Amino acid sequence: MRIPHARRTFAAALLGRLSYGVAPLSLMLAVTRASGSYAVAGTVMALFSATSVFLSPARAGLIDRYGPRRVLAPMAGTHVALLGLLTMTLWRPGAAPPLVLGAVTAAAGACTPPLGPTMRAVWGRLAPDPALLQRAYSLDAVAEELLFVSGPLLVGVLVGFAPPAAGVLAGAVLMAAGTAGFVSSPAVRAVPAGGRERDRRPAGRRVLHGLARPVVAAAGVGLALGVVELLVVAFAEGHGSGGSAGWVLAALSAGSAVGGLLNGAVSWRATAGARLPLQAAGLGLVLCAAGLAHGVGALALAVAAAGLFVSPLITTAYLVADETAPPEARVRAGAWVNTALNAGGTAGAAVSGVLVGRLPPAPCFAVTGAVMLLTALTVARGAARTGDGEHPARLL
Repeated sequence: MRIPHARRTFAAALLGRLSYGVAPLSLMLAVTRASGSYAVAGTVMALFSATSVFLSPARAGLIDRYGPRRVLAPMAGTHVALLGLLTMTLWRPGAAPPLVLGAVTAAAGACTPPLGPTMRAVWGRLAPDPALLQRAYSLDAVAEELLFVSGPLLVGVLVGFAPPAAGVLAGAVLMAAGTAGFVSSPAVRAVPAGGRERDRRPAGRRVLHGLARPVVAAAGVGLALGVVELLVVAFAEGHGSGGSAGWVLAALSAGSAVGGLLNGAVSWRATAGARLPLQAAGLGLVLCAAGLAHGVGALALAVAAAGLFVSPLITTAYLVADETAPPEARVRAGAWVNTALNAGGTAGAAVSGVLVGRLPPAPCFAVTGAVMLLTALTVARGAARTGDGEHPARLL
């Protein structure tokens, strides 16, 4: 944080990214209240998530091509304006038909500024030293974890004395203030545009080819997290203490935060590409062991141990993507990893319902762990084919 302009740039990016934890939950609550239908709320939020997540690489590509200042300002302005329109629409129940809500919400998601991938690209310029960049990425991952915990807490406080639509407005204000501070930072102003598309086609092909390993790893950990959330709830309810599920999931977040800080503090001798499959394998083994837990306390310890691998694994995936991508495509590379992580989480949430409906929690944990072990094997084989540093088997 002593790097020139690091504190100002990072703080502004975090302020804007806090909107990610405030606006979606507030929007879901506001749509539920305005429409009186959980089905409408679920459909609207699915549209918001789909356009926000799956169009992220396209938005990142614009930033790579034209530079963050020229793209983020109009993108954030459109996103904030649409959130403001949703606030006015949802302030009173029954004020807008579901089709209108769906269209506006989908448009708002499509314009969500990719502050996370952009900040990580800026970190690459601020901290060119690999060890320092690893610390920066670890700090970024831990801070993002805390944002997604504190955001819903802020929404809970806000809806205690105001309608849920006020949370949507708060998310718009956070995004506007954070993006304005971010693009005005000297570190962001110094980021050049990537140039014309015809000059970047070979680089784009290299990005897509080299991103297989970090994208597979990110999708795997996202899938595991999406499954584990429902498994924890099912396990707690099966042991007659459904209210303790929140504490178990908090242990997962705490473990992830501790793992992220430790990962940033250690000077690793192995390359990021060699560490990636080992971290995925570690997460898989701990998830398999979590199925042996006989009580909620034991499960909380196992889940906390699994969390120790989550943040380092995500951080290392971003590092590998950053090393693979050419300088003019780093935002897009980070966005692909982020998209894989979120898409994996969505798929995990869907798969977990099928698993829990057919199997007890213990074998479900084993299946989830086995998927992570398969992910680790896939990533390790990819590293062996590309000759990325040390072979993971030699580090065991």
